[in-house]
Amino acid sequence: MPVNEVKEEPTVRPNHVYVIPPDRSMIIANGTLKLLPRQTIDGRHHPIDLFLESLALDQQHKAIAVILSGTGSDGTLGLDEIKATGGITFAQDGSAAYDGMPRSAMLAGSVDFVLPPDAIARELAEIARHTYVAAEALPENVDDAGFNQIIRMLHQTMEVDFSSYKGTTLRRRIARRLALHKLNGTREYAEFLRGRPAEVEQLFQNILINYTSFFREPDAYETVKTSILPRITAEHNLH
Repeated sequence: MPVNEVKEEPTVRPNHVYVIPPDRSMIIANGTLKLLPRQTIDGRHHPIDLFLESLALDQQHKAIAVILSGTGSDGTLGLDEIKATGGITFAQDGSAAYDGMPRSAMLAGSVDFVLPPDAIARELAEIARHTYVAAEALPENVDDAGFNQIIRMLHQTMEVDFSSYKGTTLRRRIARRLALHKLNGTREYAEFLRGRPAEVEQLFQNILINYTSFFREPDAYETVKTSILPRITAEHNLH
């Protein structure tokens, strides 16, 4: 595959590798790569987070992100955005020479698959063929019997009734789990769930992904810690 440093604003093409130039930031919009001046927040440069956030917005459920060997925590917040829009995420396992970035993502619960690079490649090839990723739009028609079985199992296992929850959101979250397990329908997934309470819990957590960016923004937590909590404790003498 040709490897190109981005210089203008190319439309992304299959089987091409694009490399961000030094001292720049990059996003994707409508399938086109766009270069921006280097952006820093509190002196930190997180180009991977910025790019992945734009990828999530641009590709929604079709976005796939892979974090390989690297130091620091860049990429963790970006993976959260990918998962929030229904995309799929990978991180390199203990084979990484520098495990800071993949470990940060794993500890944040942002990763679907933790694998060595060769296994990541095989998994990507399989997932890319699944309807969930390959289709331009997600199918809205599902097997109601299988869908209703899944909702009942969620109610029984997690004690939460999703029967009045937004149907489109539920179907998309379920379709995402189908892709991860390479299953082809809701009846097959309902059968897969039986006797697997851990998978029921994973589906439950996927359904309740929080879209509020506050909870994925470390600066907001820092403000709470340094400004808001000290004021509350001082006013109420909580020591």
